Amino acid sequence: MDIKDVARPLDGVGVSAFLRSLPAKPLLLGLGEARHFVGELGELRNEIFWHLVEHEGYRSVAIESDCLRGLVVDDYITTGVGTLDDVMERGFSHRFGTSPANRELVRCMRAYNEEHDEKLRFFGFDGPLEYWAESPRQALTALYALLDGPLPCTMETLDTLLGPDDRWTNEATVMDPSKSIGRSADAQRLRLLTDDLVALLGTQAPRLSAEDRERAALYGRTAVGLLRYHSWMADTSTARMTRLSALRDAMMAANLRAVAEQGPALVFAHNLHLQRNQSFMRLGDQLLEWWSAGAIAKAYLGDRYAFLLSALGAVGDDTPPPDTVEGILSTLPWDHSLIDARRLAEAVTKPAPRISHDFAYFPLDPAQLDTIDGVVFLKEAVRLEAVRLD
Repeated sequence: MDIKDVARPLDGVGVSAFLRSLPAKPLLLGLGEARHFVGELGELRNEIFWHLVEHEGYRSVAIESDCLRGLVVDDYITTGVGTLDDVMERGFSHRFGTSPANRELVRCMRAYNEEHDEKLRFFGFDGPLEYWAESPRQALTALYALLDGPLPCTMETLDTLLGPDDRWTNEATVMDPSKSIGRSADAQRLRLLTDDLVALLGTQAPRLSAEDRERAALYGRTAVGLLRYHSWMADTSTARMTRLSALRDAMMAANLRAVAEQGPALVFAHNLHLQRNQSFMRLGDQLLEWWSAGAIAKAYLGDRYAFLLSALGAVGDDTPPPDTVEGILSTLPWDHSLIDARRLAEAVTKPAPRISHDFAYFPLDPAQLDTIDGVVFLKEAVRLEAVRLD
């Protein structure tokens, strides 16, 4: 089989044809990143999103950024509150606000909403964490403010139990569980009170507007997730890092399910978070295993979750050997290609694994081809805006 028989140029026609080939119209279309901060991939994401808006009825985009900070971006694009500079500084985590492609996306979404009654939406779907975590203060106090009495405690009690935020955000807890307050008496009482507040939200849903219900639910699951995460930060067993990795992706998946309730959305995040298979990472002599956000989303959404994995040919000076999947795809005549992953698996037999000299690039795993729907391939990635491990 000629490799060109399973590929096409990556353009609007190709994207729509890909969607038509799926068994169902996806509520979540995942576009994975093989490496963060690739300028060309961010620009392709924007082009795909605008095609989906104009031709496929999509109205939302969700990216791998803090879900609470994402509210700042969503408020700006839907109402115009704030300035673009401020939104890019405050509305993103992981330094994603420095990305020119993200800035252009926000600018264009705001311009679109100024001229249309049906608004575009922006979502961050990561938790307020990576391997360290934020204080649950913002989520807890915002949830509390949306509820009506009688409440299980006063705001003063919450403030006292939370204490200074730097008790929670101590990055030393990543390596030293004894630095975490996640299993302190205050934290355990906060978990009980949070459970009561979330239960109370369920009883008060009729008195809240649709917007307030959406936000209250976000605050509730974020507060619960953060307190769970901090509890496992304090754990000293060998299961600690596996559980932390799993909890992060579970929080992502819960946020993605909420995004799906708003209608079809394009989801942009690292391949490792959007893949359908189990994730693995070696940490010292431990092999960590957990289910990714994409795998969890697939379990709930079935065929309504689709996944496009991205792969790169030349990454700066790092060129793939010709017998790797990326090397074979580099022979395609287009700079940007969209490939049917399952047919690619049939066409490419026993390829060599790629070992990249760019530690921030995660090469395509040929064994995963039958678990994804398509491959977005960039023959060359030149504009590497920053270096960050996922």
